[in-house]
Amino acid sequence: MKQWHALSATAQDVLVAFFAFAFGAFLYLSGLYPMADGSADPPLGVRFGVLALLCAATLLRRRAPLVTLVTGLVPLGIDLALGATVPVWLVYSDSIYAAVLYGSRAVSRWVTIACAALTTAITVAVFAATGDWRALVLAIAAAAAFVGTPIWWGLSVRTHKEIAEAERARAQAMALVAELDRRAAIADERSTMARDLHDVIAGHLSAIAIQSEAALGELTRRDADPAMAGILGSIRANSVSALQEMRTMIGLLRRDDGTEDEAVAPRTLAQLPILVDAARSAGTAVRVADSLDGTPLPSAVDQAAYRIIQEALTNAMKHAPGQRVDIAVRADPASLDVTVRNPARAAAVSSEPAKSAAPHRGLMNMRERAAALGGSFTAGPEAENWTVRARLPLGTSEPMADEARA
Repeated sequence: MKQWHALSATAQDVLVAFFAFAFGAFLYLSGLYPMADGSADPPLGVRFGVLALLCAATLLRRRAPLVTLVTGLVPLGIDLALGATVPVWLVYSDSIYAAVLYGSRAVSRWVTIACAALTTAITVAVFAATGDWRALVLAIAAAAAFVGTPIWWGLSVRTHKEIAEAERARAQAMALVAELDRRAAIADERSTMARDLHDVIAGHLSAIAIQSEAALGELTRRDADPAMAGILGSIRANSVSALQEMRTMIGLLRRDDGTEDEAVAPRTLAQLPILVDAARSAGTAVRVADSLDGTPLPSAVDQAAYRIIQEALTNAMKHAPGQRVDIAVRADPASLDVTVRNPARAAAVSSEPAKSAAPHRGLMNMRERAAALGGSFTAGPEAENWTVRARLPLGTSEPMADEARA
């Protein structure tokens, strides 16, 4: 059945015409074809020619069913003149079925009316000419078999098809409504998140930036410890940067078209020196081994690598303050390898949260960023160091950039 539906309409019509001719030829050769006295008199060659002409007309039964029906009247009239035969009437009944099923609604209606009127007139004419009720019964039976049955079947199939189309359209409409509801819910949730971020987190970041700037100015006037001034400067720079990113995130959440603001530059490995300088200003020794040499990277990989390094460096500064951090970035034709290593004291300190119910959000975020790109991620003690490793495939397509920014 699936193979039959896979065929084109033309191929199906060719197969129908071929099998119709083959079955009609079988009936002619077996002698099971006469429908009236004298039907067996004409030679079979003539019968085969009439059948072939009618089968040729059925080649248009789907694309032009009305043309097939009208054209078929010629071989049907010849067959009636020579003596009605079963094969010709069977093939023509298929033409009636095709006109009712594949024609337009108007064609289907007028074919049904015309066939009903014509068969009624012929039946009455037969009874009037013969006066024999048995001939009337035979005429009614023939009309029901070769005209009524294909019309009834065609109308039934057409009704089922129209119901299926209506249900399909209804399902599509329901799916569209559900999609619109889903988008409205997402837009409302995004708006709520943006409002909460603006009212809570952005406010705290603004306070940190203002207070650190005031403290930095006070230290500058008093000629205080330069190291302390550097730390406060790093706090202010990081808070201002975080505030800018927070405002960017709020702007993206409030947009309902899913596009990015062209004025917002994504965080990539090109901004790694800024991140390293901020860590050094906070008193952390950072050493970077970068073997990229300007190698172009897919946008999603570039941004994910930056975020993983940023998270790993933040964890190192939090759990092993003052310890040296080594960052290595290496690219090969297949993948980008990122390694962040610091002394193993981070392992002992970072294991403390495991005693509580709080999950390792930083490690989870890094692992999810790598997994979103089809890469791998590991973090744990290695020799005397705490090591974070991420391998990101360079074959990642651009559409994954949205997941990497999440």
